[in-house]
Amino acid sequence: MGAHSAPEHSRERAASSLPARAGVGFKSVHLADIEASAHDLGFFEIHAENYMGAGGTPHAQLMRLRKDSPLSIHGVGLSVGGAEPLDRAHLRRVKSLVDRYEPAAFSEHLAWSTQGARFLNDLLPLPYNATTLAHVVAHVDEIQEALGRPILLENPAAYLRFRSSEHSEIDFLHEVVRRTDCRLLLDVTNVYVSATNLAYSAEDYIDAFPMAYVEEIHLAGYAEDLDEIGDPLLIDAHCAPVPDAVWRLYHRALARRGPVATLIEWDNDVPPWPTLLAQATQAEAFLETRRRAVEDGLRSKALHDDLG
Repeated sequence: MGAHSAPEHSRERAASSLPARAGVGFKSVHLADIEASAHDLGFFEIHAENYMGAGGTPHAQLMRLRKDSPLSIHGVGLSVGGAEPLDRAHLRRVKSLVDRYEPAAFSEHLAWSTQGARFLNDLLPLPYNATTLAHVVAHVDEIQEALGRPILLENPAAYLRFRSSEHSEIDFLHEVVRRTDCRLLLDVTNVYVSATNLAYSAEDYIDAFPMAYVEEIHLAGYAEDLDEIGDPLLIDAHCAPVPDAVWRLYHRALARRGPVATLIEWDNDVPPWPTLLAQATQAEAFLETRRRAVEDGLRSKALHDDLG
């Protein structure tokens, strides 16, 4: 893969200032419960495209939420992996939202979702080859220049492989980071979904992922189906509690990465607030266990150095 110079702006600030805590995706139906609750969450995340209007109830609610909690903005419509130029009008709307709320992080997907003037309302996969790499790098550079900050790029959920792929997904993401100086959002559920659908080891993927660049993790539940020959097919639907298998992968990821901002995604069949809060509390317990392990390791090293 060829050389490329990362843009200067991305060296001027971190991609994320989110705390290494558990957060949840904000849903307006939960606002009263959030404001009435004494429970402390690390942060909230919103989808950028839900807040493209100039005002109204969504922004009034978000302003109330933003007063007391860090905010992460997650884009789903920039079509970073598309072969066509970015939609400049959409990018301007994203910039306006980012300027307005100054979130602790902005993230997007390694996927495409547009064709001409059509928005396909899905996050579609890419072939990992030189042509696609050039498009992704150019688009990430353009987004970062427009926003004046580095972004986080999320690994996708996959349902097929492309014969034209020349690189693994991990090598492709690593090269995008190298060329653009962006950072990564590791969606652990997407890893499990892809590994199940394409029959590879999710554990090996986590073990090989460039954790040094991960500044946020996503966890979610998925929908289960069967493919045309009766094999399991998992759908990244954000519609259920985080399964045990995903919690185990998360534990494995934290063992390599250390504590990092972790989001519970639940966008369909949205549960009552106590159910969502319980999922965040479970993630927080994993983070606290990892924090203690790190502290114990540091104390052990300090004692060894003193004795040495």
